[in-house]
Amino acid sequence: MNGVSGRMGYRQHLVRSILAIRDEGGIELSDGTRITVRPLLVGRSEAKLAEIAARHGIEDYTTDLDAALADPKWEIYADFLVTKARSAALRKAIAAGKTIYTEKPTAESVDEALELARLAAAAGVKTGVVHDKLYLPGLQKLKRLIDSGFFGRILSVRGEFGYWVFEGDWQPAQRPSWNYRVEDGGGIIVDMFPHWNYVLENLFGEVKSVYAQASIHIPERWDEKGEKYAATAEDAAYGIFELDGGTVAQINSSWTTRVNRDELVEFHVDGTLGSAVVGLFGAKIQHRNATPKPVWNPDLEDAHDYDGDWAKVPTNDVFANGFRQQWEEFLESYVAGTDYPFDLLAGARGVQLAAAGLQSSVEGRKVELPTLSLES
Repeated sequence: MNGVSGRMGYRQHLVRSILAIRDEGGIELSDGTRITVRPLLVGRSEAKLAEIAARHGIEDYTTDLDAALADPKWEIYADFLVTKARSAALRKAIAAGKTIYTEKPTAESVDEALELARLAAAAGVKTGVVHDKLYLPGLQKLKRLIDSGFFGRILSVRGEFGYWVFEGDWQPAQRPSWNYRVEDGGGIIVDMFPHWNYVLENLFGEVKSVYAQASIHIPERWDEKGEKYAATAEDAAYGIFELDGGTVAQINSSWTTRVNRDELVEFHVDGTLGSAVVGLFGAKIQHRNATPKPVWNPDLEDAHDYDGDWAKVPTNDVFANGFRQQWEEFLESYVAGTDYPFDLLAGARGVQLAAAGLQSSVEGRKVELPTLSLES
C-alpha cells in the first residue's frame, strides 16, 4: 500500500477497508472459503510509516518500493500517491508482474493512461481502479430504479457537486493547496471528471462528447504555511455531456459554492415515466402519475409545496463503506481469476474525459470522445 500517509490512502483504503477486513477475520467468498489480507506500508517517510504501523498493529513497512515489488510475498500493489507520482510507480508494478489496485486519475495524460492499460494487458497483469461513487447508498438506490424501468426513457441528468473551500487566509482551507496549482496536478476537472465518467457510463451510457467551461473564481489563496499563492488551476467547472442513447447530462463541479441542497452531491434524473433526486445517501422519486401540473404565472406567488410531491426511497439494505465494498469485490475477483470491469482501460476513459473537458474550455467548443482500445 503506497501512499497511506495521505488522507484518502489512510482513512478510506487502509483504516476503513484493508484493516477493517483484517480485523474482522477476512472475507468469506461465494464458495464458502475465506481470505484475509496483510498490508505492507510503503512511503517516503519511515517515521510516518512507523507511527501508523504502531498505531494499528501492522508489522510491515518500508521506504524501498523496489524491494517491496521484488518480494513475491506481496501479491497486490495498491497506489494512493499524488497523480504526478502515480505513473512511474504503476510502471514498476507492471514490470514486476504485480496485480494492481489504484486510485484515479491513473495518469496525467490520455496517452500515458492508455499506455499503462496496454502494458498491463500485455504483461497479463490484473488491474483495478477505484470507482467508489458507484457504491454510495444513493447511487445504489438509483441503479435499482434504473434496472427496474422506473424512469422509462431517461431524458436528462443534472448534477450539482461542491462546497465552499476556504481561501486559507482567515480560516484554513479544507483541501490541500496543490489542488489549486495546475503545475502540481491540481484542478477540479482532473479531480472530478474521472468520477463523472464512470458514474455516467455505468448508470446512463458512455460519454460521447463534452462541452465544459473551467473557471478560476478565486485567483489567490493561502497555503498550509499561511503564505499567499496564485491559483493556477480551475476551482469550478460547468459541463454538458452527451451520452450514448441520447441522454444529456449537465454537471456543475465547484469548490466556490455555498451549499443549499440536502447533500454535497445530488443528481436529478428525469425520465418519461418518472424522476428521481439522489445524493450520497438519500433518494426521492416522483412518478408520472404523481406529477403536479404547474402553471407559470409570475404575477402570483405560488404556494404549492413542490417538495411535498416527492416520495422518499426507503433504505432496505445495509450499505457498507463503498471503498471497502469495492476492495472486497476486487479481492474476490483476484482470487477467483475472474474479469474485473473497472480496470486501467476504464481509468483511461476517465482521464480522457478530463482532458477533453480542459480542451473544450480552452477552445470554447464541444469535444468528441473517440472510443479507447487496448489495440495500438
